[in-house]
Amino acid sequence: MKHIQSLLLFISLSAGIASCTVKGKTTEEKNPDIIPVKVLQLQAGTQTQQIHASGQFTTDDEVMLSFKTGGVINKIWVKEGDAIHKGQLLATLNLTEINAQVQQAQLAYEKASRDYQRVVNLHNDSVATLEQLQNAKTGLDLSSQQLKAAQFNQSYSEIHAAKDGYVLKKLANEGQVVSSGTPVFQTNGAQSDNWLLRVGLSDKEWAAVQINDKATIETASAPGEILTGVVLRKAEGSDAASGAFTVDIKITGQKPAHIASGMFGKAVVESHQTFSNNSGNWPIPYDALLDADGSIGYVFVTNDNKTAHKQQVHIAGMEKNNIIISDGLQSATALIISGSAYLSDNSKIRITQ
Repeated sequence: MKHIQSLLLFISLSAGIASCTVKGKTTEEKNPDIIPVKVLQLQAGTQTQQIHASGQFTTDDEVMLSFKTGGVINKIWVKEGDAIHKGQLLATLNLTEINAQVQQAQLAYEKASRDYQRVVNLHNDSVATLEQLQNAKTGLDLSSQQLKAAQFNQSYSEIHAAKDGYVLKKLANEGQVVSSGTPVFQTNGAQSDNWLLRVGLSDKEWAAVQINDKATIETASAPGEILTGVVLRKAEGSDAASGAFTVDIKITGQKPAHIASGMFGKAVVESHQTFSNNSGNWPIPYDALLDADGSIGYVFVTNDNKTAHKQQVHIAGMEKNNIIISDGLQSATALIISGSAYLSDNSKIRITQ
């Protein structure tokens, strides 16, 4: 009898323990307060951003050519669109007046040279004073410099090409009277193939672009052809007319055959930015964003992998697969990217793989 009672007591205790274990396990698995989620660790990394821009092609060496002295244009040897070579004669002035000035300076120099030599001889014979000798030497030096200036002006009474390139504009004609420095030609160095696409960016885009960022370029003159380039330089000030910030993209690889100065082109710049908790510039999946109103949105984050917190963020832009967040994630450790629909502020969570 005692044996039977002991056996029944053992069975009862075993059943009770098993029941408690199963109940506890079931309760833990079915606890509605703990929500399984997936998270994205917010660590420092690099973000690629595509920046679309448009602008005009240039060689960055366009120059306005003019005569050093004023006068009447005698001959123009080229027309707009002509190919030119470095040192090629493009135009000349009527040299009658200029040659007369050079001749006058030459005669003045010869007279000063004779006067100086005469005073030297007299000084050697103790007839002329040292002061007279010094004054004669000064007169000789002055006439020498005046002759050099006249010859210099004479040499710049002709216009020569500064580089291999093309005549973009002809701004004067034969027989026209031009003053010193008046532009006669606009030329470039296009034959050296140093083509640039000069684009205008907003201040935010300008800040995102870095020197040597890669770019692709398209132009209507060559449909279907994709040109490659790199960011060569960034302007340190805005354009006075447009207010945009200028960026020059240098064309690399095969040189284009169907572009001209001033032609319109489109570019896509691949900008690479480093982001961190301090910088705040985060690409996040679309599923992580709960809702948004304009540039303001909401996400769930966690700092201890146990509790979810609703966080307001600032939306800076959108990409193909990500949303760019510029503010709101600086103090977060991880971003909840799955299961957000079942969460509220301070919900208990369990991290799943």
